[in-house]
Amino acid sequence: MNKIGIIGDLINNAYGRARKAWKAKDLDGYQHLARLQTELGSDYLDVNIDNTSKLSVKKEEMLAFLPDLIPALQEVSTAPLCFDNPSYEFHKVALEAYDFSKSAPPIINSIAASRAHLQDIIELINAYQASVIVIASEKLTDGGSSPCETPEDVYRTAKDFVALLRNNSNIQNGQIFIDPGLPPVGADTQGLVNMGLDAIKMIRADKDLEGVHISVGLSNFAWGIPKHLRATLERCYLSIAGELGLDFSISNPEHNPSPLPMDNDYVVGLKEALEAGRPQEGESIADAGFRQASAILALVTDDEEDEW
Repeated sequence: MNKIGIIGDLINNAYGRARKAWKAKDLDGYQHLARLQTELGSDYLDVNIDNTSKLSVKKEEMLAFLPDLIPALQEVSTAPLCFDNPSYEFHKVALEAYDFSKSAPPIINSIAASRAHLQDIIELINAYQASVIVIASEKLTDGGSSPCETPEDVYRTAKDFVALLRNNSNIQNGQIFIDPGLPPVGADTQGLVNMGLDAIKMIRADKDLEGVHISVGLSNFAWGIPKHLRATLERCYLSIAGELGLDFSISNPEHNPSPLPMDNDYVVGLKEALEAGRPQEGESIADAGFRQASAILALVTDDEEDEW
């Protein structure tokens, strides 16, 4: 089985422990999350202190807290950080606070076709020689940006951004992480999971993209699935995508985000469900998508008490 690197995502206000730490501006609480994720094998630590549906965070609060938070995290872990925010100002402040003598270069998460100050962020990447996650599920258009609709769109977007980064900074392919997109599988009636998987194959087949990393945000993949099966479905996806070339995930290290054997019943079931989501001749994407959704529903409701 291919090893999938972990960008630990517990420092995220979507989780209760992180919200508690944020509300109290509790550096000890954040350090606990950093130590925990490092001990569980995280290669990077994602830092996301932004708004969620359960918490309102002002941008000024984030920027004021970063110079305290980042040194505190680096004090207890040598794992490089992954700065997770669309704001140029967030990344600028975070990079200024980061001690490059204690950890490998951090990741800027992320750049995308829709990002404001895109060129400014690329200049930061060059100045600090930071790694970067490219959101390849949205493409540049004459009028701005739009969601990718085909694997070819995702592949071309990845290729365009790698060229843009290579031409405007001194970073190498190994510092670039491509995110092809990963929606909740239970609600995927438009073939987006398969679009990402097919794009991974295309990226890995391109010699110009040799050495890039491919990463997804895993935590939402099993949203809506019965709770006791969510980690299993996440690991099933890693099995399937890992065989195609995925090598990182932004994920909860407490869920053991590592691939399961390809002959595991749930892996086989997920693979069959995704194949059912591919349109047959004369079908629409929606027709196939609802067939996939039905197969996913059957997978998670049949034998729910079975152990994997």
